[in-house]
Amino acid sequence: MRVIELYIMRRTFALFAAALLWVLALVWTTQVLNRIDLVTDSGQSAGTFFMVAALVLPAVIPIVIPFALGIAVAQTLATMNSDSELVVINASGAPRATIIRPILIIAIGASVASFLINNTVEPASRQAFRTLLANARADLITTVLQEGSFQKVDDGLFVQVSERLPNGLLGGIFVADSREENTKLIYHARTGAAVERDGGSILVMQDGMVQRQSANGDVSTIRFDSYAFDLSQFSSSGGGEPTLHPKDRSLAFLLNPDPDDQFYKKSPQIFRAELHMRFSEWLYPLVFAMIGLAVAGDARSFREARLHPMVTTMVIALLVRWVGFYSGTEAESSRVFSFVLYAAPLLMIGVCAFFIFTNRVMELPTHWVEKLNARTQKLTEAMTRLRIKLASKRSPEGGRG
Repeated sequence: MRVIELYIMRRTFALFAAALLWVLALVWTTQVLNRIDLVTDSGQSAGTFFMVAALVLPAVIPIVIPFALGIAVAQTLATMNSDSELVVINASGAPRATIIRPILIIAIGASVASFLINNTVEPASRQAFRTLLANARADLITTVLQEGSFQKVDDGLFVQVSERLPNGLLGGIFVADSREENTKLIYHARTGAAVERDGGSILVMQDGMVQRQSANGDVSTIRFDSYAFDLSQFSSSGGGEPTLHPKDRSLAFLLNPDPDDQFYKKSPQIFRAELHMRFSEWLYPLVFAMIGLAVAGDARSFREARLHPMVTTMVIALLVRWVGFYSGTEAESSRVFSFVLYAAPLLMIGVCAFFIFTNRVMELPTHWVEKLNARTQKLTEAMTRLRIKLASKRSPEGGRG
């Protein structure tokens, strides 16, 4: 590899690492804050919070990698262009591959890393998170739940305990369960207790009744002497393990699903959609790198550019990624969108390759740029007026005026 290729690779990788760190920190923070109620509501320790934060991280990395790479490629090439380095490379007679090769090497490495994380680390972390979540919710009832207060255990599941009796017994138990669509279950029990059985927590309710309301409004009531309610696993039928969704499954399971799996029996298309997403999402680091090359990979004067190359790269990349996200959601109900999952990134790679090898510059449509520039200018003017207004209020003269 030539010295100039190593130079480009080093600069691009440095920017990629920096962008990945900062974007990952922002996205990771928002994801962790969304789950902070797991600790505050269930009374878990700080160690549980940090464990949750660590388990969330693998799911964020594959999403952030393409954007960090797109930012790095566009910014590196734009900086080299403004410093006339691209002009010198072209004037020296170096082929276009001198610029393309090092960036593609980084992009392929990022794609491989994204595939490995998506199909090995992320499913394992999701399964561990499901187990941690189930244990925390079980602990909520056994140790943390306050007397006389309704506590949300899960979406559509609420529990109230009137009092804690001696010997670990619970008095006046009320459970409202509306998690199953078109069905509402309400449990009343005079007494009960949380016990451990087969490695899981079971809420044993005694001397009570259960009311079942169906979709048509019919209500049936059944009295019971004893009833066991599984705390450690809310959605599955037994076995002591939390229910695993398609995103929680390993690649081996998606390739050969268990026909007896209750989730798979109910929605097999969701598993197929997840498998197609696993095989298509690793392409996006390569797509974003190709977009950056098509937008900023050629030497030109910045007077010709209507927008900064990084802005153009991110706008186009976001549009392509939105198609991928939308297709992934729709593929859960329609097999047609499974084809779109592959077509969107592969078609974009082909379009970028056409622009690169025909020495064309990829740009946004003119009317898009004009609207974006107009809105940016209005926002800048509004911020300037706000800054002047705040400065005048802080100054003594402005205060007397």
